[in-house]
Amino acid sequence: MLWKEMWESHRGRIVGVTGGVLFGIVYLVSGFWDMLFFALVVFIGYIFGKRKDLHQGSLPQWKEAVQRLSEKWRPFK
Repeated sequence: MLWKEMWESHRGRIVGVTGGVLFGIVYLVSGFWDMLFFALVVFIGYIFGKRKDLHQGSLPQWKEAVQRLSEKWRPFK
C-alpha cells in the first residue's frame, strides 16, 4: 500500500530519477568527472519529474524566467 501511494503522489520524480540513473549508468562506465555528469543527469531528471508532479509542464517557462531575472538584475533601478 505504501508503494502505491508513493507512486501516485511522486510518479514524475520516480520516473525522472530512474531515467537519470539509467542514462547516467550508460555514461558512467568511464570515470570520476563522468560521475559529476551522472549527478547532473539525475538532478535534471528529478527536476523534470518534480515539475510533472506539480503539473507545471515538463519545461520551465523561459519568458517568465527571463522577465523575473531581468527585473531582479536591472543595472539601473
